[in-house]
Amino acid sequence: MAYDLIIANGTIATASDVFSCDIGIRDGVIVALGHDLGEAAETIDASGKLVLPGGIDSHVHIAQPSGDGIVMADDFASGTLSAAFGGNTTVMPFCMQEKGTSLRETVKDYHKLSEGRCYTDVSFHLVISEPTEQVLGQDLPALIEDGYTSFKVFMTYDGLALNDRQMLEVMSVARETGALVMVHAENDDAIRFLTDRLERGGQIAPKFHGTSRPIPVEREATHRAISLAELVDVPVMIVHVSNREAMEEIQRARSRGLKVYGETCPQYLVLTETDMDGLNMEGAKYVCSPPPRDTASQIACWEGLANGTFNVFSSDHCPFRYDDPAGKLTPKGRTSFRWVPNGIPGVETRLPILFSEGVGKGRITLNQFVALSSTNHARTYGLTKKGSIAIGMDADIAIWDPQRQVTISQSLLHHGSDYTPYEGIAVTGWPVTTILRGQVVIRDGELAGKPGQGGHVARERSQLARPVGAPPHA
Repeated sequence: MAYDLIIANGTIATASDVFSCDIGIRDGVIVALGHDLGEAAETIDASGKLVLPGGIDSHVHIAQPSGDGIVMADDFASGTLSAAFGGNTTVMPFCMQEKGTSLRETVKDYHKLSEGRCYTDVSFHLVISEPTEQVLGQDLPALIEDGYTSFKVFMTYDGLALNDRQMLEVMSVARETGALVMVHAENDDAIRFLTDRLERGGQIAPKFHGTSRPIPVEREATHRAISLAELVDVPVMIVHVSNREAMEEIQRARSRGLKVYGETCPQYLVLTETDMDGLNMEGAKYVCSPPPRDTASQIACWEGLANGTFNVFSSDHCPFRYDDPAGKLTPKGRTSFRWVPNGIPGVETRLPILFSEGVGKGRITLNQFVALSSTNHARTYGLTKKGSIAIGMDADIAIWDPQRQVTISQSLLHHGSDYTPYEGIAVTGWPVTTILRGQVVIRDGELAGKPGQGGHVARERSQLARPVGAPPHA
């Protein structure tokens, strides 16, 4: 046979074009685009369907340490299965260094959790929580050389927050090695101050999580992160941006010629702060950081997706079970919102929400959808064989039924959590078939693949991580 697989009669969309042709796949790679390609071991008829690059979700949390007595709801099997059903072919979880642990050993241990369990490809970001001389001088540069070409730093959370000096140190390593820095930008001291004051006033319900992390907390940290990156002359990605004020910090930095990138997430498009105001502990289902904002912030985030302020759209999938003392209903969480595990599930629903609310309602184009959901993730993080439908690229493909109407429900989803914060949202457009390197994982909405079909992908250094060229400030 000339090809292992032909995808025929579909409408193909990339970040720049929409066209009709067939796709010929051999040995997991796209080798032909055209008509009348000949014979194949298998042909999938995509008539009436959209044929898109497989989704890349560059911000997910899977099998990650989450604090004493708290257990994340997804391991690599359930997390990547859920991702595949959501039209994704690559996810990028965080390999988190805990204080007092070796960064290299942490990476080895994380690989052991993923080996033989993945339905999609994975590629790890690093999280730097303890930038010792060993980490800065040896471990981190060596791991970057091995293909872990991005890392995340936190400006909040116990055990994770770095001070400004530490931020500058890790940013300096990024500049020297060509890695891309991701920043969770919230002011930790401001959050602690507000949390203490709320607790003293008896305001401990989940809804006060949002009150403890208002927009100025995020805006100030975004400005400070950008300022520190400017000192070192290193590009920086501000993740999960939730509001106009933080967006404006990114826009101002770009207007001065700085390389600052932005990411937003579904929770900032379709949820609001009022969702955390549920009876008893129901509001805990929506606790994440930064928290959902107001409708004006939703409008701003849609504008940011349309005008290019946001380079990527990720889920920040961080799943916990709700009805579980090792999840959202941890006993300490009943004493204060401070202890409710931060994070919500969303890897499977990310793309249907963006497609329906974005493309379907005319907020973004189909080409922008492809860029925000796949192509820009690949370009930003050095996945040089993924994110587009072109000859020589990995045959990572999602076939969509653009007319399929679905009401999102926990009963339809495949993650390890016992709820979805997007319950009841009606969407039009749904991924029906997911193909990873030429192998069908999901076929017509049914599982066709097996664990171990996906694996870890080392990455190149991103072109977007190159410094502007200004001399670092002396």
